[in-house]
This record gives sequence, structure tokens and C-alpha cells, in this order.
Amino acid sequence: MKLSMGIVGLPNVGKSTLFKILTKQDINIANYPFATIDPNVGVVAVPDERLDKLNEMSKSLKKIPAVVEFYDIAGLVKGAGKGEGLGNQFLANIRETNAIVQVVRVFQGGEIIHVEESVNSERDIDIINLELIFKDLETVEKRIGSLEKEARGDKKKEKSLAIMKKLKEELLADKLANSLSLEIKEEPAVKELNLLTLKPQIYLLNGKEEDVAENLKEKIKGLGADFLIFNLAEAENVDELIKKSYEVLGLISFFTTGADETRAWTIKRGIKAPEAAGTIHTDFEKKFIRAEVINWQELLNIGGWLGAKQKGKLRLEGKEYIFQDGDVVEIRHG
Repeated sequence: MKLSMGIVGLPNVGKSTLFKILTKQDINIANYPFATIDPNVGVVAVPDERLDKLNEMSKSLKKIPAVVEFYDIAGLVKGAGKGEGLGNQFLANIRETNAIVQVVRVFQGGEIIHVEESVNSERDIDIINLELIFKDLETVEKRIGSLEKEARGDKKKEKSLAIMKKLKEELLADKLANSLSLEIKEEPAVKELNLLTLKPQIYLLNGKEEDVAENLKEKIKGLGADFLIFNLAEAENVDELIKKSYEVLGLISFFTTGADETRAWTIKRGIKAPEAAGTIHTDFEKKFIRAEVINWQELLNIGGWLGAKQKGKLRLEGKEYIFQDGDVVEIRHG
């Protein structure tokens, strides 16, 4: 599966700096609001020493890591949903992403302009989340308009309309969609909207540990989210953000390795072998017979696939097997 993350935040909080560190792309970073107009999109390799070691063992011609797409959009400001600044039109660019990274300024220092003229991290989080809510309200109201025309006499659509109205009430009460009941969140009619406030969020607190107040940490926990603290002015490596993304989204990696290539594949934790095999090729899911499986470390210790086969260390797993993080596999298919 493709993993993609949308980067949001106020202007001048470090969004574009984060993007540049992640992607090593030379983009426009300026000490004024709205330096980013069109969204920057960068593809970042997922760091994984297991892939490196397997590639070295197999002496593969190619090493193909899993990747994450990062979308950096223009900074939002208070009232963006009502047309302030550049408005919130750019939020549509992250509608299809898996999760959101919200960059929050915690560092002080008057030399970097703050669009709100003071540093207040909790206020800034509220501003951004409210703009995400406004964007979701647009989406929900459009859907309600459609359903009111379509639902007459259609029980299924009448139910969807009732759910949309309930969802609208919650958003109007400034509640993120991910705080709603599981029953509402799991409704197909809600899922297909790809709501921004239904996506998992990671708060990247830009500054030093001593800049982060305990009440800010508690606020983020209260939002059902997680956070990382990075001083982006000094950071050269933010691999921890990618690892945290995997954790928050419940993702794992499995591997294939051989003379041609060693490759990492990203899947949701808990999926069964045929669906996992389908990430390699769609035919593998349809025509799955079984998988030969071994843990990456055990394979390294043995020294290769042939040795593992000779020593009887490869497990034959069927359609009910659930792939584990770090599995190395060969798929048998029809």
C-alpha cells in the first residue's frame, strides 16, 4: 500500500523546513507567510536496516525501500475557511492522504515572525483543527444536499442522511470527527468522505524539550493523538517521524529478497497472507496457494534462502496466516 502524509500548520512554524529535511528537495523557505503556494510533494524512503542487511546478504542488483509521500501545503491562518490568507482551498490536496502531520511552533524568539504575533501552541492547534473542521463541514453539507434529493423512499440513503446530519452537528460543536463514536466512524457513508478530522494526527512540536509545557502534552493526548519533539533548526534526520507514522497507522513491513532485488512492502498489521501477497502483485491474491516464510533475522543468521531451505527453516503458511513484521517471504501461486 502507498503511505502518504499531509503536512499542515500555521505559516512560519517549520512546515517547509521539515519537508526539506525529509526530502532533501530545494524548495522555497522564506521568513514570511505563504511562501508555499502550490503543494510540494516529496517521496521519502522508509529507513530500515533490515532491508539493508537483507540486500547485502543477497547481493541484489536492486534495493527497493518502502516509501512515504509527504504533501506540504500552504500555511493556514485563522479564518482560512472564510477566505482569510489563501483560504483553505489547499486542504483538498491532502484529502487522499492516510494521516496528517501538524507542525506546531513551541520555540520562542522574535526574529521569526509569528502570524498571530505571539507564540501560543495550544491556541495554534485549535486554529488549525478548526480550519480542518470547516473543510469537513463543507464536505458534509454537500453530501447532505445530495442525499436530501436521493433519499426519498430509499431506506439505506435515509440512514446515511441521518448519520450525516448527526456528523454535521458534531462538527458544528467544534469536535473532530475522530472523536465520534466508533459506530459513526465505521459507517461506509462516512468513510467514503475521506474527512480530514477523521485521519490520525501526529503533532510535530518544533522546538526543544524544555519548550514543551505539560499542559500541551495533555491537550494532544486528550485529542487522541501522539506527538514528537524536534528542533527543526538543528535536525538533520527525522526518521522518527516515519517510524511514528507506521505506529499510528498500524503498519508493518515484510520483505522479498533474491539476486534481482531486495524489497520492503508495507501492509496493515493483522492482514492475512493472500491480501498481503496482493501488495506484490494483484494476481498473487487471487491465485494464492501458500507462502514460504522466515523471520528476517533468522534468515540472516543462516546466511541465505538456500541454506534456510536445506535446514528446513522455511515455514509453509496457508491462507489463514497473518503476516508478521519482519517476515521474509516467497509466494507460491497458481
